[in-house]
Amino acid sequence: MRRFSTAVLVAATVGTALTAVPAQAQPRVHGDCTATACHFDVPPGTYDVKVLLGGGSASSTSVGGETRRALLPETAVPAGERVARSFTVNVRTPEGEPTGADGTPGLDRVLGGSAPALAGIEVAPARRTRQILLVGDSTVCDQPGDPYSGWGQQLPRYLRKGLSVANYADSGESTVSYLADARLWATVQRLIRPGDLVLIQLAHNDKTTDGATYRANLETLVAGVREKGGEPVLVTPVVRRWFNSDGTLNNGTALLVNGLGVDHPAVVRSVAAARDVPLIDLTARTKALVESLGVEASKALYLYDEKRDNTHTSVHGATVYASLVREELVARHLVPRGQVRVG
Repeated sequence: MRRFSTAVLVAATVGTALTAVPAQAQPRVHGDCTATACHFDVPPGTYDVKVLLGGGSASSTSVGGETRRALLPETAVPAGERVARSFTVNVRTPEGEPTGADGTPGLDRVLGGSAPALAGIEVAPARRTRQILLVGDSTVCDQPGDPYSGWGQQLPRYLRKGLSVANYADSGESTVSYLADARLWATVQRLIRPGDLVLIQLAHNDKTTDGATYRANLETLVAGVREKGGEPVLVTPVVRRWFNSDGTLNNGTALLVNGLGVDHPAVVRSVAAARDVPLIDLTARTKALVESLGVEASKALYLYDEKRDNTHTSVHGATVYASLVREELVARHLVPRGQVRVG
């Protein structure tokens, strides 16, 4: 790797030598780049990233980073042209699941796509950023390894500069365990700033939580967000891919009804109505989608082929479900339409 000590801008063109680009008057950020990745030695925080895509040949580039987060969808650029794209990224330790490994310090960018070409990259501390903090389980979290992916891991690809995703979802968590672990709820609450969104989706692991406790835990999370000036958003859980013989998901396994008879989506909806909390009914949205695809086509959303897993989503499924969350954020006027990407 070749070291660059420019202020904020490091340029790289796939297949050619790396060259420095004149810097703007911004805080110094040092970067190491190869043809397919860049690393910046920065402390935890929030950073604006601007990439210049394209090269001498036609290219198609996506950008990921940190713990397998999708940060920019694949973008095609004609031969000889350049296209600039910007996004905001959260850097934290641990960089993935809050109870997992610390990961690599600093900010890492990885190029993907069918013909990646990076002409330049600019990194600077973000000055005006609204956070979307995520509270959830394994269907939401930044999964550390293939073939798994949570929808929160894919959500950043749909957001433009000025919105960052701080994903504090963690595998295996229920409302009970999330509130009890200082690495989880206590950490999230300290990070909430006035105006931040906090999306809460916990249900899959509340298998032995009674209805009164489940409801009280959701109310505690909502109150804790509001206490810090944030805006809570309750999210019903994604469905399990568990079909009836008639091709529907009208059963307790698919719709997250636990062994005590607690209908988790119904409780979430009830709390949202009673506490005047915005609701993203992801259960309804994912149910409609999975049923419309049918038994065979819906397998691609989950890890059925790889793991015989009808609960956890593939990268494809997580990306599709993240797009549903994006649509709901805009439809409920929680995020301006101009701050989301369509592709």
